[in-house]
Amino acid sequence: MSILGTKHFYKKVLLIALPIMVQNGITNFVNLLDNVMIGQVGTEQMSGVSIVNQFMFVVILCLFGVVSGGGILGAQYYGQRNMEGVRNVLRIKLVIAVTLMIIAGVGLFFLDEQLISIFLTDASEVGDPVATLAYGKEYLMIMLVSLPPLAIEMSYSSTLRESGVTSVPMFASMVAVGVNLVLNYILIFGKLGAPVMGVAGAAIATVVSRYIQAAFVVIYSHTHTKKNPYFEGLWRGFKISRAMFGKVLLLSAPLMANETLWAAGMAAVNSCYAQRGLAVVAATNIQSTLYNIFNIMFIAMGDSLAIIVGQKLGAGEIDEAKDSSKKIIVMSMFFAALGGILMIVMSFWFPSVYNTNGEVKDLAGTIIRICACFMPIHGFLHAVYFAIRSGGKTFVTFLFDSAYTWVVVFPVAYVLSHFTGIDITLLYFCCQAIDLIKATVGFFIYRSGIWAKNITV
Repeated sequence: MSILGTKHFYKKVLLIALPIMVQNGITNFVNLLDNVMIGQVGTEQMSGVSIVNQFMFVVILCLFGVVSGGGILGAQYYGQRNMEGVRNVLRIKLVIAVTLMIIAGVGLFFLDEQLISIFLTDASEVGDPVATLAYGKEYLMIMLVSLPPLAIEMSYSSTLRESGVTSVPMFASMVAVGVNLVLNYILIFGKLGAPVMGVAGAAIATVVSRYIQAAFVVIYSHTHTKKNPYFEGLWRGFKISRAMFGKVLLLSAPLMANETLWAAGMAAVNSCYAQRGLAVVAATNIQSTLYNIFNIMFIAMGDSLAIIVGQKLGAGEIDEAKDSSKKIIVMSMFFAALGGILMIVMSFWFPSVYNTNGEVKDLAGTIIRICACFMPIHGFLHAVYFAIRSGGKTFVTFLFDSAYTWVVVFPVAYVLSHFTGIDITLLYFCCQAIDLIKATVGFFIYRSGIWAKNITV
């Protein structure tokens, strides 16, 4: 089987991937503008928001694990044209997602200061840890209000994508980010007669935009039931099959644990970087903001792979599923390499748009270039992860992803940051280079073909 596809194949993949790219691109671009706006206010504000967003990232990925676990089954049911199956999976996703967001919100509310303080040290002369803590707590308390609509929107949007409807979540995102951008400008800086609210204004803008995004997706879904019949009667006699709930939970639990532990692991690695001071926190925030702009291409490839391969597996087309996955993996690596080149070009001027000192700007430029060199590896790992996951091998993905982060990456970062005096750039490079081992393991798991299974039978 060739690693290159036909024109028809690429058209099919891009029809799914481009709306996802556009949606993620717009969202991440507005996040970049948010970040720059907060960066114009000061280093402490930017660092406080950055720290809180790492915890929000853990919560969002936990939610992603829930909807993805159900999505494996949902995509295969849709491949069989079993709309009742898709509908029941969506109900289960909603129940689990909303419950988890309530638990996460309560936990973050009571543990706010302890969690934020993990990232605060006096190792650098840049920034005030006390002020950073205060700004972080202020931002977090408001952001907690955004968790319920996030759970509902992600459950609905994931179901739409599983059936190949990727444009609706894209348009919802476009509306939301437009609202977010305008409100950010007004509330952060106090424009059009509004008070200057700083980080609180940024949080309020995000909360409002998430409610609007959820309303857009829900209203569309229930007014277009002929095109998307699985939404018909979704809330009428809201019943959940115990057997199906168990099946979704069996798929979701490892994914939810994986996404949560992986995100927590990355936050733990970032806390190791933070041992070098607040300058590093600010610099890694700048780096991750730019990275999120250019990783949208290979992330969309992973989503496309999950949809296309999942539907083929559900239809019993095992060989076709393997062939499609191979071609999409190659596409993912190509787009990741392209993103890496663009990151390197931008690394020489992008940090200068922030209102921070030269130490932070120079450090940010260096770690951006280091990260860019490993982009093709990131693209490969992301696509392989979705290939393995599409056949229901969620425990394998758990070992491959989060277990690797905690057993290999975090210990290395911890030892190097706490027991050596190596420069932060070398520390960052070592933690990136460890992914080469993970890529080798992923290649052999993927090539074995053990993941290509129809789990609906």
